[in-house]
Formats: sequence, structure tokens, C-alpha cells
Amino acid sequence: MTREPDAPQPRAQQPGAQEPVAREPRTQQLGYSFRDRLEAAWVRNDSLLCVGLDPEVERFPRGIAGGASPIFAFNKAIIEATADLVCAYKPQFAHYAAYEAEDQLERTIDYIHQHHPGVLVILDAKRGDVGHTAQRYAIEAFERYGADAVTCNPYLGFDSLEPFLEREDCGTFVLCRTSNPGARDLQDLPVGRAGRPLYQIVAELASTRWNARGNCGLVVGATYPRELGEVRSLVGEMPVLVPGVGAQGGDVEQAIRQGRNTAGAGLLVSSSRAILYASSGEDFADAARAAARALKESINQHRHAPARGHGRV
Repeated sequence: MTREPDAPQPRAQQPGAQEPVAREPRTQQLGYSFRDRLEAAWVRNDSLLCVGLDPEVERFPRGIAGGASPIFAFNKAIIEATADLVCAYKPQFAHYAAYEAEDQLERTIDYIHQHHPGVLVILDAKRGDVGHTAQRYAIEAFERYGADAVTCNPYLGFDSLEPFLEREDCGTFVLCRTSNPGARDLQDLPVGRAGRPLYQIVAELASTRWNARGNCGLVVGATYPRELGEVRSLVGEMPVLVPGVGAQGGDVEQAIRQGRNTAGAGLLVSSSRAILYASSGEDFADAARAAARALKESINQHRHAPARGHGRV
């Protein structure tokens, strides 16, 4: 059983910054694996939807942007508007560090755990470094921020991932076939005598050698549904985080049909800007709820639809 980490000490506050909430030790469901908690999160709200919490203060309504802790206030409103519609939230680390707002990231994650404990938090940090530094990053993700899972870059190999993967109650989502146009530059490179694309090699490693504790997942963009289907055929029931729906133009139907597992689940379909900024007015939270509900309903419509055509699905 994993020992509950000690609560980190509060950091010195910037002048004028709001005092952070008192942090108690995380009350994760010790004795439950990450995969168990993820499957429970899918069932909890009958949802595969993951909302990305990617704050851009310049896009906040004026009344929020002018406050003492605008990012936390914005996130809290979004969370309260959507928590019954999602399986997870995915704060993107750079969107907080750029504003020197790591304290508001901490408060956001604390708030989710305290008020919506069945909803998971994936810290989208894309960490990847040599082993001893990776250990520090794992402490940052799972102890300082209390995330349930983190995204990692596998370019340095297994020893850069092991400090994350050794925590059975936490998840690690490994970048495999990302949603950006430049993904082809490296991820499609042919490998070995068979000339298989690199992303397929990553998928196989992640689902076998790297997944000894069953807490490894993959990141595959919705903008590449054919590749998503190929990955699903390689990894079986493994969870896949699917960004790229919404502002990036990924097709929901194709992503679900290609990426779902045999139970009609196995995915965390992530959307950020299309939900967060569905309205730029004071009704932003209501608009976010409407956008999240519509996407959740679309996902559920396609996840239970019968397979059609030829191929894997």
C-alpha cells in the first residue's frame, strides 16, 4: 500500500496574493489502483468527458479578470458548472506557470478533490527527464499538486517514466500520437526492419513493458482517428487520453468509434477552449455547461453505437 504523502509546506506568497487554502494530506482511496479509480470515474457521471482547465486571463470576463485570484475564481465557476458532466479535469501546467499562478493551480486541484472527490485530475505537464530529475517531477505532480495522473514524454525511455509509474494509485499518460500538425516529424518515423512508425512502438511498450502496475495510459490526438484506431488495436483495453476535440477540430464520432474499447469506454476525451470560452460574457459558466453537456451527449451517442464498415471498429 502506498504511504500517504506528508502535506507540503505553504510557499511564501507574492504581495497582494490571496492566502492559499490550508492543505491537509491527500485522502486518495488508498488500496485502490489508479485504473479502479478511473473506471469508477467513468461510471460516476456516465461520462468520458475531460475538461481542460487552460486559463487565459485575457479571455476572462472583466469581473473575473480584475479579482485577486482570477484563475482560481474562473476555474471554480467552470468546475461547479460542469462537475456532474465529466470524469476528469486536465489543468495544463504552462497556463499557470506563465502567470506565476502555481498557487492557484494548487488551490484548483484542492478544490476538485474536496468538493468533487470522484472526479480525477490529470496534470498536463508533459514531463520527461533523466531518472533522478524525473523523481522530483513525480513528487511535484503527485505530492505538491496532488494530481491523480500526469502526462509524460517518453523520448528519454523507461527510466524517465519509472518514478511516475511506480506509484500504483496514480496514472501516467504517455505521449504517443499527439494532435499537433508537427507530430509527423518524429512520431511517424519508420523504425526497425519492418519500418513501423515510432508511435506504434511507443504504444506497444506502454501497454506491455511499461504497464506492469496497470497504471499507464497513452495520449493520442482526436485529429488522427486512423492512428487512434491502430493504437487501440495494439493496446487492448488500455486507457487513452484524447485531446484535440473542439478548437483543434477533431471529429467526435470518428474519435469515439476508433478509440473506444470493447466496453464502449477506455477514453478520456478532452476539450478545453471550446468549453471554457463558449462565452466571453458574464454567462461564461452557463455557456460552458451547455457546451460540456452537448459534447458529453455526443460522446455517449457514439460510444454505444454499433460498429460499422470494415476494420477494427
